Amino acid sequence: MDQFEGKTAVVTGAASGIGLAMARKFAAEGMNVVLADIEVEALDAAVAELRSSGTQALGVICDVAQRSEVQRLADQCIEQFGAVHVVCNNAGVASGGTLWEFTEQDWQWVLGVDLWAVIHGVSIFVPLLIEAGGGHIVNTASMAGLTSTPFMGPYNVAKHGVVTLSETLFHELAMLAPNVGVTVLCPGWVQTQINRSERNRPEAERTSESPSATESGIGAALDKLIAEGLEPSDVAQLVFDAVRDNKFYVLTHPEWSPMVQRNTETMLAGNNPRVFLPGSR
Repeated sequence: MDQFEGKTAVVTGAASGIGLAMARKFAAEGMNVVLADIEVEALDAAVAELRSSGTQALGVICDVAQRSEVQRLADQCIEQFGAVHVVCNNAGVASGGTLWEFTEQDWQWVLGVDLWAVIHGVSIFVPLLIEAGGGHIVNTASMAGLTSTPFMGPYNVAKHGVVTLSETLFHELAMLAPNVGVTVLCPGWVQTQINRSERNRPEAERTSESPSATESGIGAALDKLIAEGLEPSDVAQLVFDAVRDNKFYVLTHPEWSPMVQRNTETMLAGNNPRVFLPGSR
């Protein structure tokens, strides 16, 4: 895309973190912005902020794990602005522990928000992008979609799914609708609230049997890594550049690339998996 002024961007998970930073960036480029989130007060504040700067902004409370709510989000976008040109399937949650500790509710929650929401977003919004005459879709995965870090099982599974979904979508659109671009965002540590995901977990998907990241010590380590991570605005700039330049992969931490390379080399060599840490060579 090379024209943004007056066009419309939709961002899920837009009330905080990377989503809010992307919404701000698209607004700064003169776009109308539709912000979707499940956190009511934070969403209202984000919409008010953008409107105060002159942006045409719409907030939609949306549980992206539910297809009917993503459809309602799309319907409200079209009703308000007539067309959609950029879609960022960005909402995400995380939970830590060992694979054998996670309950079915844990899996449903993480896969629902991190993978099924992207599936819903693709199936509902891609036809609208094609109908609009072209646009771009951004799917937020993670470096966890390119590696397999211990104690993040459901998150890893979901993010690997988002990467392969996005790669498949790229090929299909290149053949059938080349005026719609695709980007898969694979961040490392970013200063977000994903370590506070439980605050938005539906009651129906809570259980006392779920592993506790806090008790295992994972939570404290995660808090530190996130606090020292990239600014969300830096990630938003990378995403905007990718949409403008039609770039598919966005890896926010180049110093982590050797980790991905070593993981692939290990697989191709037929060796057993190893844990590669960020920055390892």
